[in-house]
Amino acid sequence: MRHARALPLSRRGLLAAGGAVGLGALVTACGGKGGSGSGDSEDGGSWSFTDDRKKKISLKGRPKHVVAYIGAAAALHDFGVDQQITGIFGPSKLKNGKPDVQAGDFPVDHATSLGNVWGQFNVEKYASLTPDLLITNMYDPGALFYIPEDSKKKILELAPSAAITTGRVSMLEPIKRYAALAEALGADLKAKKVTEAKKRFEKASEELRKTVASHRVKVMACSASADLFYVSNPKINADLIYFSELGVDFVQPRKTDKGGYFESLSWENADKYDADVLFLDNRTATLQPEALTGKPTWSKLPAVKAGQITPWSSEPRFSYAGAAPLVESLTKAIQDAKKVS
Repeated sequence: MRHARALPLSRRGLLAAGGAVGLGALVTACGGKGGSGSGDSEDGGSWSFTDDRKKKISLKGRPKHVVAYIGAAAALHDFGVDQQITGIFGPSKLKNGKPDVQAGDFPVDHATSLGNVWGQFNVEKYASLTPDLLITNMYDPGALFYIPEDSKKKILELAPSAAITTGRVSMLEPIKRYAALAEALGADLKAKKVTEAKKRFEKASEELRKTVASHRVKVMACSASADLFYVSNPKINADLIYFSELGVDFVQPRKTDKGGYFESLSWENADKYDADVLFLDNRTATLQPEALTGKPTWSKLPAVKAGQITPWSSEPRFSYAGAAPLVESLTKAIQDAKKVS
């Protein structure tokens, strides 16, 4: 990724909604291996958790009112955190009212939304939720994802914050960290729902490893906007790092934009790299194949001609339940693909 849904240039940029500029400047893996949580029953006792800024959060008791970035909420929900998440921010609903893909299985109607797009965060509504803890991803060093700079100070004065590093590290790392945070919040990681999801993820990962060993094709992780075509860097994006570890052969952009997450190309130069499979960003803020038929260079790409395009959840939810289907989808795309470049 990382193009963000409507972020400013930098990791926020590409992510930027609609016109998505380049999501550049992103993450430098911060800390991360340290944190752990300690918690105690809801009846009393102290609670603490050390996040990936190596910041220790200490409270008088386990947080009962948690507000989280939608991707964080979705990951925590997969691990068994539910009732405590009373507020969310980030792309949770589509214009038709249905859950956004980034919401995963999180029940978006059960939490108060503080803003659905980049730059929106209703501070007054946040305060009314009497938050005990704010949780979000961290792509830029020390930067809290989707927290607007102009209101950041006010927001952080209202409750402690926890950030989990989600870039420049293998996807396994943020999955483990969200599992640890969920457990600190009271989730049972031995619950069948969680253990079954982990087994599915591990099985899917092994299947992908075997597939790429016997079926060699070149994959290009990419994202499309009206003016630019982005080729993502498999050495920076957490999911692509993990897929690469399993043996997937990704296109490596030679001249990445600031931040290192991708190389932005004009549509005239969208054919700069050869690929057999296009792993195309499927977020609602990006353009999908049906909207790209008017781009001559797109239509001429060998992978497009061969119909070898598969959706890429470029901002995955970091849980076993969230990641397993992504691994399975990529495996099938590679199994079904033929060399065309």
